[in-house]
Amino acid sequence: MRDKVAEDALDIARQVLDTEARAILGLIPQLNDDFPRAVTLLHSCTGRVIVTGMGKSGIISHKIAATLSSTGTSAFFLHPAEAIHGDLGAVRAEDVVVALSHSGETEELIRLVEAIRRIGARLIALTGNLHSTLGQAADLALSCHVAAEACPMNLAPTASTTAALALGDALALALSQRKGFRAEEFADLHPGGKLGKKLMRVEALMHGGDAVPLIAADAPMPLVIHEMSSKRLGMTCVVDPARQLLGIVTDGDLRRHMTPGSALLEQQARDVMTRHPVTITKGMLAVEAIRLMEQRKITALVVVDDALRVEGVVHLHDLWRTQMM
Repeated sequence: MRDKVAEDALDIARQVLDTEARAILGLIPQLNDDFPRAVTLLHSCTGRVIVTGMGKSGIISHKIAATLSSTGTSAFFLHPAEAIHGDLGAVRAEDVVVALSHSGETEELIRLVEAIRRIGARLIALTGNLHSTLGQAADLALSCHVAAEACPMNLAPTASTTAALALGDALALALSQRKGFRAEEFADLHPGGKLGKKLMRVEALMHGGDAVPLIAADAPMPLVIHEMSSKRLGMTCVVDPARQLLGIVTDGDLRRHMTPGSALLEQQARDVMTRHPVTITKGMLAVEAIRLMEQRKITALVVVDDALRVEGVVHLHDLWRTQMM
């Protein structure tokens, strides 16, 4: 049996999560044509996107700026108080400013808005009050109004900041799609950590140079088997003198040809190889290589250039070792 203190804590947690979930869902009917207009304004920006807000809204602004930057839009956070005390030079006429304030009346932010208007930058407001000073001063105002905060006293910014964060994410991702931002570009912006490993390119993981198993088409099978065993990838590429791929010989090919009376060891690589194997380029994302291996039920992929010259081999075990699975 839980004691009353534990039950009270669980009740508060449920109430907070329910209130904040409802706050996000409540944004959906508030969306109107100003949202796609805001996406268009950001898409046409020839300068930088500047995100600003005070207090808790400032913290949310930091995150929105980071999401924009990681999804293909150059963006940074500007503290409104510091801006009106000397950092206003960061704002230029070609920039677009995204300003967050639930009340729309935050003093430092309103003073910054006046300066933004003098400079000539465009302004998008994310506010809980479209009729506020901020809402009326903006080129476009997006509503993130919430019925109540999750705070039992309805004081601490909770549901309102969650709603602003969700609306900022929606804006960033709609803009990213409008720009045609691709997974390859996302990978270039996320080189570190677990996410970076998932987005590594095949080039960083493949076996290249002398580690690539290669054999000529007329190589006798004992030599083929030796090459496969020494390179330990369970396969070898069969190539012409220009290193162009003709086929591959895998452990599976050996088993299929190892039948009574087959005289496997008297054959050549061309007699056993699989022609037209699945190939990839070194610029492919590692996660895409994994997906392809799973779809085709294979454990290795040959990496080739545009002329089908062999550049490397990537094995499923290499991807497992980077903890992508």
